[in-house]
Amino acid sequence: MHRIKTFNTISAKGLDRFERERYEVGQDIPYPDALLLRSHKLQESEILDSVTAIARAGAGVNNIPLAACSERGIPVFNTPGANANAVKELVAAAMLLASRDIVGGIAFAQAQDPGMSAQDMDTLMEQEKKRFAGAELAGKTLGVVGLGSIGSLVARLGLDLGMEVVGFDPALSVDAAWRLPSEVQRMENVQSLVSRSDFVSLHLPVLDSTRGLVNDEMLAHFRKGSCLLNFAREEIVSTEAVVAALDSGQLRRYVADFPNPLFLGRSDTLLMPHIGASTAEAEENCAIMAANQLKAFLEYGNVRNSVNFPAIELERTTDYRITIANRNEPGMLSHILTLIGDAGLNVADLLNKSVGDIAYNIIDLDEVPSEELLGQISSLEGVINLRLIEGTPG
Repeated sequence: MHRIKTFNTISAKGLDRFERERYEVGQDIPYPDALLLRSHKLQESEILDSVTAIARAGAGVNNIPLAACSERGIPVFNTPGANANAVKELVAAAMLLASRDIVGGIAFAQAQDPGMSAQDMDTLMEQEKKRFAGAELAGKTLGVVGLGSIGSLVARLGLDLGMEVVGFDPALSVDAAWRLPSEVQRMENVQSLVSRSDFVSLHLPVLDSTRGLVNDEMLAHFRKGSCLLNFAREEIVSTEAVVAALDSGQLRRYVADFPNPLFLGRSDTLLMPHIGASTAEAEENCAIMAANQLKAFLEYGNVRNSVNFPAIELERTTDYRITIANRNEPGMLSHILTLIGDAGLNVADLLNKSVGDIAYNIIDLDEVPSEELLGQISSLEGVINLRLIEGTPG
């Protein structure tokens, strides 16, 4: 029986992936094998010794102590792309709201005296509608910074709206490149992208290289009177720099999913309460993906969409599988295989991959390994943890 402790409210469609006869799931699990959460700020003290994996039903993992998890050999999973369509649709709304004063027009209409006659109201609306005029998106240039699951959808959206689309991503994966429409013009750097864009949409994770990316220096390269959209992460943008750019007219408008007190009361900002992924469909997709990833790890030791472990999957061929996380050092796998051979066991199949300081091994054995052997492997210098997975494959 696998035990899953949940934080926050997880979609029932995700929880239904855990068969009741094989999984115990809930918020009050005392010694969980895995944790499943959304936005809960996870503390190291909440990660008990029994925990072998953590999954976040969402893309960002800044609410999880990642370094501590890596040190303990705990893979942390996220769900990239599961909420991509929800964010894309909100970006579409943001561009439309930024190009025409739709919000102001709605507020003006709603503020009128309900006792006014329909004829007088019609006359007033005709007289005042020019106050809320704007521009069309067709023919404008959209710059997309970050061309992953969400950015590629936003790029396609821009093309569908009749916009010219330019994109930049220094770490574009092969899969992302295949998703990207051929009409998107790839730029060599961010400065060249923002200098020719009427709208700039950010879709980057928070890394040392992206934190504060949009600062005074970067904003000086923006096309004067352009619009900045931030539906990625608040930390990518310097709030003070954006305020200064709005004050000077360098930016015409800032639309973001991350309200900040410095923006309140401004007519040139549109702020939303972090609702990019707040759709029923996105929450379901994230929960289902996170649950499937935990199941694949707990039942098979396979790793999909981990932010700190290598992607690795090996089909089960025997009843006995050991998985080993170790420091990524030369000779580790050789030492492990020597111990297995000295114990008289045959390796039916194995796979070894690494990322950064972590290496991960999946080894299928023809016979059950002894407690002595498992202890010897666990005691090797550099081995972080070891799991034995037993049972008929499939």
